[in-house]
Amino acid sequence: MQLECVFFGPFRDTVGEKTVRYETDADTVGDLLDELEAAYPGLEGELVAADGDGLAGDTVVTKDAKHVVHIDGLETALEDGAVIRLVPSVYGG
Repeated sequence: MQLECVFFGPFRDTVGEKTVRYETDADTVGDLLDELEAAYPGLEGELVAADGDGLAGDTVVTKDAKHVVHIDGLETALEDGAVIRLVPSVYGG
């Protein structure tokens, strides 16, 4: 299936583009995030928590504009054409 992955902030810098059409066989958001961490080494450890039990830090991942933690977390199912937005933790003042 093909997804649209939109990267923000430092994630965009790592990937080198804001929007990527990404071809995947991933069934869930967690599977996709694991693939993205492998495809873009600078993202390793930035998307999925070290224990694999959720998102890393305060990273926000949405599927079709809804935060995945309000769906099924990393087990959120993917469908062809879904838009996945990845926003890193932002701190500052």
